[in-house]
Formats: sequence, structure tokens, C-alpha cells
Amino acid sequence: MRLPTLMLALLPLGACAAPTTALVPTPHEGVRISGGGEFSTKDTSAIVYDAKLAPSGAQASVTVESADGQTRTSFVAEGLLPDRKYGVHLHTKPCGLKPDDSGPHFQHAHASPSATNEVWLDITTDRSGAATSAARNPWALTPDRVPHSLVIHASATATDGTAGARVACLTLK
Repeated sequence: MRLPTLMLALLPLGACAAPTTALVPTPHEGVRISGGGEFSTKDTSAIVYDAKLAPSGAQASVTVESADGQTRTSFVAEGLLPDRKYGVHLHTKPCGLKPDDSGPHFQHAHASPSATNEVWLDITTDRSGAATSAARNPWALTPDRVPHSLVIHASATATDGTAGARVACLTLK
């Protein structure tokens, strides 16, 4: 209620002063982050931890776009094992040389794991080892609080949020 009162108080000044936009909130521009590449054992932008489950030549990409109160995430993978389920989640820290370097699952609200509080992108690969996945969550990221990696896990996500060992990781920028 204070903002409308302040605006009404400034109306008489508007006739004499130049227009101002200081009182008009600017819309949130949104957040867009992405990552991708062919998995290797040395490059932390696209690193593999288990070459049996993400063999040589495996690659993936992810795009996260967040604005207007929602977050949309798209994931594409190729060259993984055929006809296999993998858990896929956004994580809090960038990928590192060790699987745990990427930290825990990114959560919108620090609460219990769920597909609405986290970004779950589980996949089942086709006979060539390719898969796509997308998620839409009813919350937006802010520039100062974003996930920093996407992790492919060895198993599909259980209801408690666990998904097995970390197979590969993409750093998001």
C-alpha cells in the first residue's frame, strides 16, 4: 500500500518534472544456462566417471531456461548404453575430477527431494544409446542461485531422490 501512496504523492510533480521510471519495477529478464560436449576423463566441462556406462564417444547437452515463474530444462544424450535407464539431475556445484565434486541435487526450496522441488530428467536410451528428456518446474531461477552442473546417474531416480553412482557430468555456464 505504500507504493501507490508514494506514486500519488509524486503525481503533482510529474507535471513539472521529466518522466521517471524509477518507481516502475523492471521485469525479470530470466536466466539461461547450458552445457555440453563429448565426455572425457580430463575435461570437467564434460567428464565421465564410469566409462562402462558412458563409453567412448558418449556426449550430451543440456539447456536450462528460467523466466516468468517457471524453469524449462531440455536434455539430449547420445552414445550411452542402449536400452538402459539413467537418472539425470541438476546439481549445485560444477563438475570436478571426482564424482562428488558436483555437490548434491539442486533444490528450489531446501526441502525433501521431489520432481517438483528438483529438476529430474531421467532417460531410457533407445537401441542406439540416444535419449532426450525435458522438465518444466513451477519456479524460476535467479542469477545468484542457479545449478552449476547436470549429473547422469547409474540408475533411474527412486522416490526418495536417489539414483545410484555418478556416471558423467556436464558443467553449466
